Amino acid sequence: MTVPHRGGLFRRSRRTRCARAATAVVAAAALALSASPPVSALPSGLLRQEFAGSPQPVTVAVEPEADGTPVTLDGAIYAAPDQGRRPAVILAHGFGGSWKDLDRDARELAGRGYVVLAYSARGFGRSEGRIHLQDPQVDGKDVSRLVDLLASREDVQSDGEGDPRVGMAGSSYGGAATLIGGALDRRIDALAAGVTWNDLADAFFPSSVAADLPGSAAAVDAGRADAPGGAGVFKRRWASLFFSAGLGRSRGLSVPGDGDGDVASTVPPPPEASDGAQPTSPAAGASLCGRFDPAVCRLFLETAQSGTPSEEMVAELRRRSPARTNDQVTVPTLLVQGVNDSLFGLDAADANARQISAGGAPVAVQWISGGHDGGRVPPADSTYLPWFDTYLKGDGSAQERAARPLPGPGFTYPVKAGKRGAPDKQASAASYPGVGDRTRTETMRVPFTDAGRSGAILSPPGGDPSAVSSVPGAGGPARDAMSAAGYRLAALPGQHLAFDTGPVSSPATVVGSPRVRLKVTSTAADATLFVSLWKVVSGSPSPAKQTVAPVRVRTTPGTPTTVEVALPAGTYAFDQGTTWRVLVSSSDSAFATPTDVRSYTVALADDALSVPTLPTVVSAEESWDGEVVGLLIALGVLSVVVGAVAAVFVFRRRSGDAAHTREDLAEVPLSVSGLVKTYADGHRAVDDVSWQAGRGQVVGLLGPNGAGKTTTIRMIVGLITPDSGDVHVHGRPVHAGSPALAGIGALIEGPGFLPHLSGRANLEAYWDATGRPRSEACFEEALEVAALGGALDRPVKSYSQGMRQRLGIAQAMLGMPEVLLLDEPTNGLDPPQIAAMRPVLRRYAETGRTVVVSSHLLSEVEMTCSHVVVMHRGRVVLTGAVPDLVDSAETTVVELSADAVEAERVASSLRGLAEVDAVEVDLGEGTPRLVVRAGLSRPDVVAAVSAAGGRILSVGARRHLEEVFLGVIAAEDVESARQIRPR
Repeated sequence: MTVPHRGGLFRRSRRTRCARAATAVVAAAALALSASPPVSALPSGLLRQEFAGSPQPVTVAVEPEADGTPVTLDGAIYAAPDQGRRPAVILAHGFGGSWKDLDRDARELAGRGYVVLAYSARGFGRSEGRIHLQDPQVDGKDVSRLVDLLASREDVQSDGEGDPRVGMAGSSYGGAATLIGGALDRRIDALAAGVTWNDLADAFFPSSVAADLPGSAAAVDAGRADAPGGAGVFKRRWASLFFSAGLGRSRGLSVPGDGDGDVASTVPPPPEASDGAQPTSPAAGASLCGRFDPAVCRLFLETAQSGTPSEEMVAELRRRSPARTNDQVTVPTLLVQGVNDSLFGLDAADANARQISAGGAPVAVQWISGGHDGGRVPPADSTYLPWFDTYLKGDGSAQERAARPLPGPGFTYPVKAGKRGAPDKQASAASYPGVGDRTRTETMRVPFTDAGRSGAILSPPGGDPSAVSSVPGAGGPARDAMSAAGYRLAALPGQHLAFDTGPVSSPATVVGSPRVRLKVTSTAADATLFVSLWKVVSGSPSPAKQTVAPVRVRTTPGTPTTVEVALPAGTYAFDQGTTWRVLVSSSDSAFATPTDVRSYTVALADDALSVPTLPTVVSAEESWDGEVVGLLIALGVLSVVVGAVAAVFVFRRRSGDAAHTREDLAEVPLSVSGLVKTYADGHRAVDDVSWQAGRGQVVGLLGPNGAGKTTTIRMIVGLITPDSGDVHVHGRPVHAGSPALAGIGALIEGPGFLPHLSGRANLEAYWDATGRPRSEACFEEALEVAALGGALDRPVKSYSQGMRQRLGIAQAMLGMPEVLLLDEPTNGLDPPQIAAMRPVLRRYAETGRTVVVSSHLLSEVEMTCSHVVVMHRGRVVLTGAVPDLVDSAETTVVELSADAVEAERVASSLRGLAEVDAVEVDLGEGTPRLVVRAGLSRPDVVAAVSAAGGRILSVGARRHLEEVFLGVIAAEDVESARQIRPR
């Protein structure tokens, strides 16, 4: 899968070029090799030297497939003319891409004095052959054929017969090609590999069980799939993302590529059969595997059926890994890895660095803020360009150039800036602490406050619900949203246990992987846990990294097993006085978890959290060359312009609010004046609507379906912009983003909650999103309204409609807003719950606040509301206090002591009087009532009933609100009919 991402060489392809897969496991293999994040990120053409000519297309014949099918690779040469002999660079793309994705980086390198060969790997773009996942015997040999091509060119500098001076760079899938190709072909003089894997089996089935390996980095020492516990935990979410994305663009193996040079789809549509059976014939297998190598595809299909990788599959994945060839790398190697990467973590770069340096090759490691999950990236001038300039340019033999000093620090890593939102600072050390002398790292111990505590957590049946710690592959706003949702999504009730440290006594910059020792007792023969680190400030936890450490260990049921967990590696600022939390969870949505029900008892096996630190941290020097200075000047001018525009916008917005503030409405909680809304089809939903709601009032907004009630409410809260008219809350104008909206609470067209969170957690998350302190939320009052009892701590997905509705009303009341808007609040409530809601709304208004209720239940409005506004056909047709509307001088209600026959006799007698307009007999409640509308006074009506022989029990004048409502609507319909009657 290739996800759109701006940047340079270490970036993902510009378009989605994915293929369908028969199973999510096959897709997972492809996904890991897909999205490659950027390292170079200068704007194209801005203050940069770039090759402006057209690339020269080339094809390279390589080794045929195992069945004898010939294969050629597609590529292009970027070379400025008439510049003599110069070094060359081979560029490799990420999975699903082609050489065209490397155009920007190729042009920059060519502009800096290199001959650049960008190529499409076997099975991608217009290149022929099958996808072998960087098999050294196939893809590795392909790289040698590319070097042969460069050796034949007259514009490429040579170090001997058939030995061009050449470097190679790539990321993710291309990064593995770089390391494997550089190991197998000794003619390659320098390597730059980014965000790639070390061992593909460990990448897909990780287990963060720490193990002190000889020569390993204490800073980044994660476990392996063959660590205690056997195969690790499958990265299910990465597989699902790839499979879902691949469904939209597959066209089958027969299509080698389209006219735009896009990659051919690597897997065809699924077979017609839908019974779930796997194919047994070679042809059927090929239809599922598409352009994948059938041998690799078969192993993944078997894994999909069994759920665990076979020994053969693990062996094949490891054979397709730099881990098996790194000991043959002898040239300077730059390893760039992202700290925000849930696919290939920092442990992969650590293992690559250990293995390459063991052979004596110079190695530099650069951690960047980016990764497969997004983030900030440094420019090319601070990554591979200085590397190639140092080891490819200038005089001297290959051995002499390789002996040159590193062009920068041996280890560079990002450190969080002091100010929120500021870019990370770059710190450095002379050499990578995982290479050579391990004494360069020190260990700081942060004691736990509850070291003796233990607790039981449940692994749910089917692994559902699962905690959500991150969304793999989601960067930017998506990652920020996950961070905001935070702890409540990651710590599900009954599925987590947390251990807090005491305050940090002295500040330290943690560089590497913190470790915690746990004692785990399982009811099964193994345990699957997910461990993460959280920073706790003022009682609120926030994730230290958007990744977790998956752990799978073998256990004896009922017997404790001690395991040391390597938490996600990175850089952490352990500020003085901060506290930290280790969260242990039994589930995580990004991974596959056991489907059987099991329980784990977890306790600390060590009373402190161990964190690696560097004794000296030196800020990396910035390269203030002319291009950077020019870029900063341009950005400075741009920021001034943008700042001025923003200031004008804010000033106008605030000035507009001030200009439209109505001092005469300062004491009116809600004023609606002249609202008009017409939709694109010409339908006028709201037509000149005006009304007010005062303090202490419960206002009912009534009207038949389509009257414009909900549209009016949406305009009141700024969700819809009116064509004309104004809304004011205490005199302040209301619009989208208006400060006046802080005084409005609303429930419109039903509540929306996160189903896996409890009712209490949903309310807390909603309030936290407002940014206001919890002390202002009035949770107790809102929870009393919800009246959910013990269900408040159950997941919302187990709630009935009525429970959800009550929780939604409670959510609208959080913070006790001055104006409360409720759209059909009684939906889903049973009669006792409706009756219980009446006094709640009345008491809320009695505190001086205002409630507006939109409802179809006229009887409830009559019993609950103090005032009503009746809308019909988008207009207000009636407003007033409920007692005034139901009272009528023309109507007298007489209750009789009689049966139905007697009541009808009296009614007939009254109808004979000239002054009586109408008489209705109401037998609804058992006792007959006469509803008399007449031009007579009430005493005269009573006298007429007595004269007719009626025995009177009571006399009243009140009508039901329903009568008023229907009468008004009927009158409006008659008036409308008159207006359209033909003349």
